[in-house]
Amino acid sequence: MARPKAAPTRAPRKSESPPPPPPTWDERLIKSLTPYRMELAGGAAFMAAALLFLALLTLPDEGCPGVSICVFRELFGWGIYPLLLTVMAAGIHLTLRKVGRPYHIRASQVIGFELILLTLLPLTFIFTQATLPTAYLGQGGGLLGWALSAPLLDFFGPVLTGIFYLCLLIWGVCLIAQVSWNDVLQALNNLSNRLWRLSQELSPPTQPTAVRSRPQPGSTGASSTPREGVPPPQINLRPVIIEEDSSQMETAVAPHRSKRLPPITLLEESHFAPLSNDEIEEKTRIIEETLAHFGLTGKVIQVQRGPAITQFGVEPGYLEKPGPDGETKQHKVRIGQIAALQKDLALALAAQRLRIQAPVPGQGVVGIEVPNSEISLVRLRPLVESEPFLALKTPLAVAMGRDVSGHPIAVDLAKMPHLLVAGTTGSGKSVCMNALIACLVFNNPPEDLHLIMIDPKKVELIRFNGLPHLIGKVEVEADRAVGVLRWLTAEMDRRYELFAQVNARNLSGYNRKAGRQPERPKLPHIAVFIDELADLMHTYPGDVERTLCRLAQMARATGIHLVVATQRPSTDVITGLIKANFPARLSFAVASSIDSRVILDAVGAEQLLGKGDMLFLAPDAAGPARIQGVFMSDNEVEAIVNFWRQNLPADYKPMSPPWESLIAKYALLDETDSLLEQAIELAQKYDTLSSSFLQRRLRIGYPRAARIMEHLYEMGLVEDPQEGGKTRKTTVSEEDDPLQDIISNQGN
Repeated sequence: MARPKAAPTRAPRKSESPPPPPPTWDERLIKSLTPYRMELAGGAAFMAAALLFLALLTLPDEGCPGVSICVFRELFGWGIYPLLLTVMAAGIHLTLRKVGRPYHIRASQVIGFELILLTLLPLTFIFTQATLPTAYLGQGGGLLGWALSAPLLDFFGPVLTGIFYLCLLIWGVCLIAQVSWNDVLQALNNLSNRLWRLSQELSPPTQPTAVRSRPQPGSTGASSTPREGVPPPQINLRPVIIEEDSSQMETAVAPHRSKRLPPITLLEESHFAPLSNDEIEEKTRIIEETLAHFGLTGKVIQVQRGPAITQFGVEPGYLEKPGPDGETKQHKVRIGQIAALQKDLALALAAQRLRIQAPVPGQGVVGIEVPNSEISLVRLRPLVESEPFLALKTPLAVAMGRDVSGHPIAVDLAKMPHLLVAGTTGSGKSVCMNALIACLVFNNPPEDLHLIMIDPKKVELIRFNGLPHLIGKVEVEADRAVGVLRWLTAEMDRRYELFAQVNARNLSGYNRKAGRQPERPKLPHIAVFIDELADLMHTYPGDVERTLCRLAQMARATGIHLVVATQRPSTDVITGLIKANFPARLSFAVASSIDSRVILDAVGAEQLLGKGDMLFLAPDAAGPARIQGVFMSDNEVEAIVNFWRQNLPADYKPMSPPWESLIAKYALLDETDSLLEQAIELAQKYDTLSSSFLQRRLRIGYPRAARIMEHLYEMGLVEDPQEGGKTRKTTVSEEDDPLQDIISNQGN
């Protein structure tokens, strides 16, 4: 067997360079320390600043001629010590930059600290009345303090110079504390409101007071009707300790209102009466004993007292169970076990309806919501004067009601941006619509807000007829309502064209730029209220769904916002497209859990009490929040409407509905043929028409095309056919509007 030949070895080429020598120990050291260069620099800065700090402490106060490091004290004076401490802190920060730190330093805070230091140096020179020779000794802020103050002292004097540096000092403190200019203005506004309220309380009894104290039990008289106070804060104690309802709770005072707006006295006051301490202690005992009876441990650690319900927060306990090895172990009680006892808890508490929120979002408890024995009315007046409502600072702010802890809930309609409302008859749906409308017209003049109302039931919204904010009258016919929605889409497109002309993104940006151009009028917000969607969807399902979805998708930036209500939240009324475009939803009491899932995507609305009890799902919320809605009496609504009617300007003219021509146009098309409008466009575009041509272009049968041709002849848009032919000449151009001419002739 032949031995295989060995592969010949290739001699190295002369052009190949020899391999580089291995790195030396100093090169390896530098390469290994390169990733930590920032840490090394921080450590070096810390050591240098610390040594310099200790060296300066050993120098005499009278001066140190010939010592080079004394220059730092001559320059900065006493400021060298905080400056060196700052450098030491920065060195530690750089050294530990890869270590997790519980703090976060912003660049503005560093600037604020340096601003404070550079401000205190000249202030020290001014207040100590130092001179240049003393500044050389490091006194009065050193030479830097002298350089920053001497020119200003010669020019402005000590008073103005001191005020200037005090303002800079306050600015530096604000930068460190992360306090913005808006926060300062808000604090000054709150201080002004408190001083104004104090002056009203100290005024003689004949003067009306801004905040009235709650009467003692047993007091009577119409003059002692109290304003609704802010309820006690959430109780989070263990064991349960219920606090007394304080009458000293403060309510934010509304700022000065314009004389054009309705006065706050038009709104009625109300009294907030939560459960007593004895009732809460008794219900707490029943809840804990019921859980223990079924072998579950839990303790009520939180009580939130609201106007309609009281929420008891139960913290699940532990159960001892033997493990596989025979040892007893503690197991946490599952929240599903507590939620499964809903009916048993309702029986033990003798509650008409009981709802369990498992768990309460953001809190480690299971919420058991028990109805109060007496439901307190939530009025609009305390809410519009509350802190959450005033903090919104938006013209489209609306008060929703009070949550389970009694705190006011206010939202911005522009941020929702559309609201879908559902609830059975008598649950408070129409009262909520009235409250939303009243809240908007209470705080907005007619030139800033326009309203459009559609009420197929013909009984709920017609009371607002005559409002100067209202465009036309409340529409009560379904066919006219479709025309209104079509006009809204056309108005939305028109506003987008105006935005493009001035390069604006939304309504506020357009109005801001239009304010600089007198030829461009400002555009108002438009709020659309539809009280019964089911009737419209039953009559015109395709048109209503299409226009609603288009408005919900695109109308937000143009200032058009929809509030749509229905008492039948079924899938054929609230379709998937409508629901997807209405992220903000509001549900009152519904008939079944299926209806609750349709409107909220969750159960719970079937357990509501009615009479304003609702679940509000905000667009940015993890789950629905339970709220007791605002109650608006007929007297309050009539008072607001009468105020606007009686305070109209002399040259006021009611706004005529701009959708009349559009409604007449579509009514004419419905009476003839839905494709007549497309046929008119073909007549404007071509010189001759024939039935077969319409048949091909409109994709219809010959009999229908022949009928459309006869309609065109009756309208005078085509001539008689020539003898022996079926082609007709057109008599209309692209600049003409035949439908509008016919509508005008019919009106005449």
